[in-house]
Amino acid sequence: QVRMVESGGGLVQAGGSLRLSCAASGRTFSTNTMGWFRQAPGKEREFVAAINWSVGRTYYTDSVKGRFTISRDNAKNTVYLQMNSLQPEDTAVYYCAVHYSGTYFSRYAYNFWGQGTQVTVSS
Repeated sequence: QVRMVESGGGLVQAGGSLRLSCAASGRTFSTNTMGWFRQAPGKEREFVAAINWSVGRTYYTDSVKGRFTISRDNAKNTVYLQMNSLQPEDTAVYYCAVHYSGTYFSRYAYNFWGQGTQVTVSS
């Protein structure tokens, strides 16, 4: 299996920025898509962004479009999520995951998940 380790979370003020990293270990990626999801207490895990490097395309949920950027360092098997103009509504635990089947925006389409990293945005 692949182990995903997220890092880069923390506490920032509204308007600030963070860059999350997701490092994969165990083996190289056999998929062509990875995604970021987030989950706040008592809420469902929701799609944030995904990157398909075979197509060279990125996808974002409407609420983060224009503010977040997903990218990948193939050599390091690491996916990044640059988060700018953060707002309190972005507060959640952020997870990276490996896509294997299904629509990119569905959490059920991903199989390997990281432990998550907490992002807290103060007003």
